[in-house]
Amino acid sequence: MVWAERSREERALLNPALCAELLWCAARSCVRDGDSLSFEEGFLVLPFVLHRVTREALPQGTRTSLAVWLDTNPLARGRIATRARLLVPFTKEAITFGGVHGLLQIEGGRLLAVEAWRLRVNRANMASSDEVRECAKRADFIGKWFAATGSASTVMALLGVRP
Repeated sequence: MVWAERSREERALLNPALCAELLWCAARSCVRDGDSLSFEEGFLVLPFVLHRVTREALPQGTRTSLAVWLDTNPLARGRIATRARLLVPFTKEAITFGGVHGLLQIEGGRLLAVEAWRLRVNRANMASSDEVRECAKRADFIGKWFAATGSASTVMALLGVRP
């Protein structure tokens, strides 16, 4: 869709720069035995962090596993899966934007945060609204949470989604 034809809300919340930054935060914090955020898991980040109710329902730390959280939030699984499907075009756009601008790299089926962007991302977050900072903080959490959960296939199976 042409940028000018998007609603004001869509341009603000789903702009590729913000979404790429959120993916960068998740990818940077997702470290599993030298591994990182899978390309497929990247499509799950935005559905968790952009939806305020879901974002606010997330646990404070990784001690609460994804499986336990889903058990205590039974409606979340279906809602996240539905939002993931709806947000595919925006996630693709964010990955493309992040790749073109050097924020993200795709290597071996993995989404990698380019560390050289750390200071710029931190500065951008400091200058952002409280809500944007909270989204970035929760994206960082999602990366750690996915890493603690195990393989990408485990994360996706728990959420009931397929690549």
